Amino acid sequence: METEFIIVYTTIENYFNAHQIAKVLITEKLAGCCSIIQNITSVFEWEGKVEERKENLLVIKTTKDKFESLKKRIKELHTDQVPEIIALEIQDGLPEYLNWLREVTK
Repeated sequence: METEFIIVYTTIENYFNAHQIAKVLITEKLAGCCSIIQNITSVFEWEGKVEERKENLLVIKTTKDKFESLKKRIKELHTDQVPEIIALEIQDGLPEYLNWLREVTK
């Protein structure tokens, strides 16, 4: 079943930057809701070294047709050289919530 809804994940080191990105995405109707999960630990390889840092996970609920614009906007506002931007399809959900999501991203 094809779905029109996605969840996008991005991790951001600075809370202020995460909050700024969330507000822009909502204001520009690129997302219906952004949830910030604070104080996660990310372990990753960067330029040949294992890195570890505290980050904020931004969970973005939106529609597939907004993804390219949303991705471009995150890249413009994000402080990382190569930001994590991952989209997952929403397979099912409360119809009233999905209808709301569709309406607020028009």
